[in-house]
Amino acid sequence: MKVVLNKCFGGFGVSKEVYKELGIKWDGYGYLRNEDFNIKSDDYMKYRFNKKLIKAIEKIGLEKSSGKFAKLEIIDVPNDLEYEWNEYDGVETIHEKHKSW
Repeated sequence: MKVVLNKCFGGFGVSKEVYKELGIKWDGYGYLRNEDFNIKSDDYMKYRFNKKLIKAIEKIGLEKSSGKFAKLEIIDVPNDLEYEWNEYDGVETIHEKHKSW
């Protein structure tokens, strides 16, 4: 499954062009939420897996889709992978879950 991450310091955000492509009213900042995609989930990052979002970003291109403080990247995570989402000062990574003691 594909997912959108931010790969630079600053934080996730998308451009006005992405909002336009998705048919969502521009919020002035580029901060999407689950509610923008009618997703009801306690996982506030669930929208990052949304196929419409991924398709819009792929159509526009990563550079033009990235918000003011973002550098978007689309990665492919295996469907059966148990993962953990990590973020440090805006830089996001996904890691396979492992046991730790």
